[in-house]
Amino acid sequence: MSDSPLRTLFCVGNNQNFFDLPKDDIGKVWVATQTFLTQLRDMDGIEIIGTFDDDAHMVGPSTGWPWTFYILADVRDQPTVKDACNLLRTVRVEEHALWRYFTIEARMGRELTIRDDVTL
Repeated sequence: MSDSPLRTLFCVGNNQNFFDLPKDDIGKVWVATQTFLTQLRDMDGIEIIGTFDDDAHMVGPSTGWPWTFYILADVRDQPTVKDACNLLRTVRVEEHALWRYFTIEARMGRELTIRDDVTL
């Protein structure tokens, strides 16, 4: 097994509970989402490579592909990926966990190397 980090794509989707909120309550979810993103960024063993937000072209609940937003990161190991996903259980929106409004899925693999020494 390689000591290379796991190239991980965190796929996050908002669910119907988010869309059922009164407009005045949505701001609380965005604050919690920023908390989630900041805690993820600051976790030991995670290096965020980039993010992608599809909210302009994907409207409504997202329970699978296509997701609402994505975070690509190099992650130390599978337990760290699990801890990152667990943030949706620990970050709070008043009396609820953030997972009431979002779902997360992590896809893990290795970095795909584009080699210069292979020609067709």
